[in-house]
Amino acid sequence: MNEVPVSEARRDLSELTNRVAYGDERIMLTRHGKGLVALVPIADAELLQRLEDESDLEIARQRLKDTDPSDYIPHEEIEAEINSDA
Repeated sequence: MNEVPVSEARRDLSELTNRVAYGDERIMLTRHGKGLVALVPIADAELLQRLEDESDLEIARQRLKDTDPSDYIPHEEIEAEINSDA
């Protein structure tokens, strides 16, 4: 991954965007030599989003599996309790 200082990226944003979009390059923007953000092809960002979504779904499935059915409170019951406090 190529590194480019933010100050340079401001000046060359159009060129950097083209390198990423059409050259399938990944570029890390840095400040004082430390990485801040990355410019990546949209396919990379979409893949990352799918992986995060799959991970979130797996966590939710596991929590549902580990939940005791007796802990379930119907929505209507919660709603009635909230409305009775109002």
